Amino acid sequence: MLIYSTKNLLKQLLWRTRKRAIALFLLFALGLALSLVISACSPNVAQKQSLVLRIGHQKFDPLTLVKAQGNLAEKLKPLGVSSVEWTEFQSGPPIMEALNAGSIDIARTGDAPPVIAQAANAPLVYVGGSAPKNKSSAVLVKEDSPIKTITDLKGKIVAFAKSSSANYFIVRVLESGGVKWEDIKPAYLSPADARSAFEQGSVDAWAIWDPFYAVAQIKAKARVLRDSDGLVTNRDFYLANRAFAQEHPEIIDAIREETQTVAAWATKNPEQVAALLSPILGIDTSILEVVNQRRDYSFEPMTPEMVAEQQAIADTFHKLKIIPKPINVADAVWQSSS
Repeated sequence: MLIYSTKNLLKQLLWRTRKRAIALFLLFALGLALSLVISACSPNVAQKQSLVLRIGHQKFDPLTLVKAQGNLAEKLKPLGVSSVEWTEFQSGPPIMEALNAGSIDIARTGDAPPVIAQAANAPLVYVGGSAPKNKSSAVLVKEDSPIKTITDLKGKIVAFAKSSSANYFIVRVLESGGVKWEDIKPAYLSPADARSAFEQGSVDAWAIWDPFYAVAQIKAKARVLRDSDGLVTNRDFYLANRAFAQEHPEIIDAIREETQTVAAWATKNPEQVAALLSPILGIDTSILEVVNQRRDYSFEPMTPEMVAEQQAIADTFHKLKIIPKPINVADAVWQSSS
């Protein structure tokens, strides 16, 4: 009888031990499942802490000024950005290529390059734009050039960066003077190469934006044949890789906020802006003060007006066969979910 009771006792102990083990296992499994759910719904802290933000900018744009002020990286740290890498480009088209390749995350460019990129199915989105910069571009000729009117551009060599804002600008200039696109000889040159060609007399005219415009106007005594006032708004546009924008809307909002802060400071302190940027750009402060009068540094959310302006560029470029198909600009406008 004692043996039988002992056996029963052992069985009960084993059963209780097994039940405890099963219960512990179930609790562990439940905890693990909850942990995985929370991880899936929350940002990955380790991943966020190692995020390197890659910004593309041109020689002279609002993001260059943001970089010079040096406050952005610190403001982005709470959002998990460990560092900011800045890459400089000469013009918009190579910036679009970098966004398309995923080698940068966000950048600023002129109005035309995003249209070209969208037509090429690049995975980018508009995340903002600036106020108009109506007088910040011009078609320049030599001081003693026989070219006096837009009509005189017929048969002449006109330099500009292909697929850049200057590309659309020269189209509008020609239209305003009743000159057909086929009537000029385009010379597709980067700003640096175009400046050299212009000064050497290898081209007859040059469509260009600031600060190159101001430098040529003051240093090379270039004459303005027609500026952009009344023809194009010359807005800046801020674009991001689509995947980056979807994953990090809070970072884009923070960049916009910092850029707006810098823009407000720049508007009130044009002389300080010139002094700050002069050693960075290698341009005299006197020239930069001229540029600042024609410049806007803002980063505003996209508006229907901005989209309509971009659509006009897209329709014009399709008509001229600069892009191979019609596009709907609104399809590439980012809608922040933050």
